[in-house]
Order: sequence, then C-alpha cells, then structure tokens
Amino acid sequence: MAPVATEKQQLINPFYSPSTTDDGDKQYKYAQYKPTFPAVSWEPLKEFDVVDRGLGADPEKKSLLSAASKVITLTPAIGTELHGIDLRQLSDVQKDELSLLVAERGVVCKRCAVFASPSPDANSAQVFRNQDLNIHEQLDLGRHWGPLHKHATTPVPKEPGLEEVHVVYTDSSRRPDPASFTKIDLWHSDVSYELQPPSATSLKVITGPETGGDTLWSSSYALYSSLSPGFQTYLEGLYAVHSAVAQADGSRAAGKPVRREPIETAHPVVRVHPATGWKSVYVNPGFTRRIVGVPKAESDVILAFLFAQIAENHDFHARFKWDTNDVAIWDNRVVSHTATFDFWPATRHALRATPHGERPTSVADYERTTGKRARDRQLDLWERQGIQPPESERKDSPKSLGYND
Repeated sequence: MAPVATEKQQLINPFYSPSTTDDGDKQYKYAQYKPTFPAVSWEPLKEFDVVDRGLGADPEKKSLLSAASKVITLTPAIGTELHGIDLRQLSDVQKDELSLLVAERGVVCKRCAVFASPSPDANSAQVFRNQDLNIHEQLDLGRHWGPLHKHATTPVPKEPGLEEVHVVYTDSSRRPDPASFTKIDLWHSDVSYELQPPSATSLKVITGPETGGDTLWSSSYALYSSLSPGFQTYLEGLYAVHSAVAQADGSRAAGKPVRREPIETAHPVVRVHPATGWKSVYVNPGFTRRIVGVPKAESDVILAFLFAQIAENHDFHARFKWDTNDVAIWDNRVVSHTATFDFWPATRHALRATPHGERPTSVADYERTTGKRARDRQLDLWERQGIQPPESERKDSPKSLGYND
C-alpha cells in the first residue's frame, strides 16, 4: 500500500507558499523586518498612467556614469556593476539615467557602489554593493520610477507602515524540499499577472549566508534575439495568461491571509520596452499558464521551449553572489530571475521595493501609438556598431537550409 502523507509530511512549494516559521532568535539584528502577514483586505488594482522615467534620460547617461569610479559589464547580454555610486545621493537626473541603464542592461548591481555599463550593448540588471540605503530611502527611490506595488500574499515587515515592502526571508526553521518543486519552476518575473507588472525593482540583502543564495537573471531581450525571424513574428501576435491563483492557494494552504483576490491577466508574449524600443519575450515559468487561442498541445510545447531557454541558456544569464547590504536593481519587464536554495541552515533576508510599470505593450500597439518601429536588441546594437548581421538573422533575406541532403 502506498504511504499516505500526513499533514506534517505534505509538501508545499516554497515559491507559492510563504515562509511561516521562525528560528526564534530574539537577538536578531533585523527582527523588525522579519515576516508578518496582516489580515487585511485590499480592493482590486485598477489601471493608472505611468510614464517611464528613462524616456527623457540622456542616452549617454553622462551624469550618472561620470559619478562612478568603475563600471563592469557582467556579460555581453546582461548585467552591470557600478562602483562609487551612493544610491542615497542620486539626483533626479541620475535616477532617470539609472532607469534607462537598468532598462538596457536588465540588472545593475552595486559592489561598494556598483552600477551599469556605459557601452551601447546594454541589457538590464544592475547591482550596488555595500549600500547604507535604509528601507525608507529604498522605497523613495522606487517611487521615483512609479507607484509602489503591495503584494497580496507575501510577508511584510513587522515594523508598522511598511506594507509596500516585500520581505524575502528563509532561516534554519524552513528547509526547502526538492520534492515539491523543480528548479525551472522557480524562474519568474515578479507578479507578472498584475495589470501593470513591475518595472525597475530593487532588492537589498540585509542578512546573507557566507556562501549560496545567489540570484540569477535571464535576459528576455536575448531570448527574443535568439529566435528565428519566423518564430519571432509568430510570437509577436500571441497573448499568454499570467495567473496569481497558485500563489493565493499556496498562501491559504499555509494558513495565511490573501489580502487581494487573485487575478489572471493576458499579456502579449512579446512586449516592447517604452524607453529602449526593444522587444522581449514576456513569459515565465512561475506565473505564465497558457497561450491564448491556440491548441493546448501547441501552447504547452511553445511555453516549455521558452521556459527551458530562460532557465538553461547560459548566454542569457548573469549570476550575482551577494554580500550583506548589496543592492540589485532589475527591470522585471525584460528579465526573469531566480535564486539558489543551497544555503540551509543559514539565514537569507532581503527587502524588495517594487514600482509598477505600464501595462505590457505588444509590438503592434507600440508601433501604432508611437509611430516608431520596435527593434530586435541584437540587430539594433549590430547596426549601431556598423556590423552586418549574419544572413540568417535578417528578416528581409531568403533563407538557406545550409546543408545538402
């Protein structure tokens, strides 16, 4: 007879079910930022206007980059570190240029003042090391880029008045069970099911393990550029459903409240970033459930292929090993991300501020409303560099199979 799982043995996917345990350390330095789950009820979110701050920024980002002591490009496709930048001291002009830099590089990280790449081959994640930036300053920085998102299920700090803060917390009392999830499942773009999903999102690690707990980002620009022209065109006409249901169900399974009822939203499979005009593939394993209007078998195959590319194509990736007080800023519109769950029983504690962006814009809608042509990032960069793209990359070229039978 097969064993029957007891209540204690039942598996919970840690991606959808929030941590509800605590190691009981009364002397913990950041106890006021430990997770709590207020039993409140919020109205459904409504659409509102958001103007991307990168639209008016200097394309060369002279004010921001001239303040950096060092700029490191993490990979050709994604990621930059800026040194010598204090996020607390940025002017509005520099904040706007940072927004554009994150949009181009995907993620910008800070090592004792790290930031993005000034080169034109940018993609979208930036990290800042050893920042004294407190949570209120982090929230103010996020508000410069858009109204802040309040998450319906994940924890907020115990300190009152911080409902806009998303707490990332795992300690020795919660051991991830690999039987309850796969590594591909953990890749996601934050709350992509919202009507207006996040834009430039910041995360600060306040307590981290000596090793492990790294964050990886995958460029959705690079994913789009890697596809054949015919497949790109096909995907540009599709929409996919992003769902909050599993996250709400996971919260209820853990005995925690759902502060806003879950929604499902259809977004274009290929969206265009308003500041860069570049196309990116906007699906992710965490929240995308199906492609609208195609047979299920076709939807399943397409999504499985795209999810595998997000998780497994290392040319799209940047990986960051955190130190305490490091800050990363990434653009959820053009990257997916995940973290390694390899640090148990150590504690990993971080605070996230998440501004809303615009409602995702399809290629057709972008071109209709702006009068501009949406671009393939890689082809755009080659053109700027005076490089002729390979014949196979040109949509206006006849295709050759390249072999004889």
